[in-house]
Amino acid sequence: MGQQAAGPAAGGSAGTDISDHDLVTLYGALLEGYVRTERLVRVDVVAGVDLPGPWFEVLLRLLRTPGHKLPMTRLAHDVSLTSGGFTKLADRMAGAGLIDRQPCASDRRVTYTVLTPRGARLAEEGHRRHAALLRSHFLAPLGADRAEQLAALMRVLRDANSDPLQG
Repeated sequence: MGQQAAGPAAGGSAGTDISDHDLVTLYGALLEGYVRTERLVRVDVVAGVDLPGPWFEVLLRLLRTPGHKLPMTRLAHDVSLTSGGFTKLADRMAGAGLIDRQPCASDRRVTYTVLTPRGARLAEEGHRRHAALLRSHFLAPLGADRAEQLAALMRVLRDANSDPLQG
């Protein structure tokens, strides 16, 4: 790629052979690829209901979870929202009839987010549409092997950069 970084003072670390310039370029390419692809695979409206990105992500996570329910704090973390931000989102989604809140019988501090039948129908339809878009704009350009490699690499980044207190 380019010149070797001049060590920690130049932003490099021992054992790397990439310049700061090339590192920033690599990361920029990752972001550009993500942003352009994400725009093409986004499912915005399902059955006449506008589903902003976080709404769709919540519906998909609940659809794919046994029992279609998760603790609100876990779901907030999984969709990268603060508890306050997720509470506002959950209020709007509950108002639209997509989710319900359910207290935990064994721990009053825990509240579950539960997928409603209407939410499940929208999630299933959105899932079908999303999968079709992913086949065209993610799987077709990469192929199955590279798509799986990319997912494995992104899991490495996710796990390496997770907040240890959040799990």
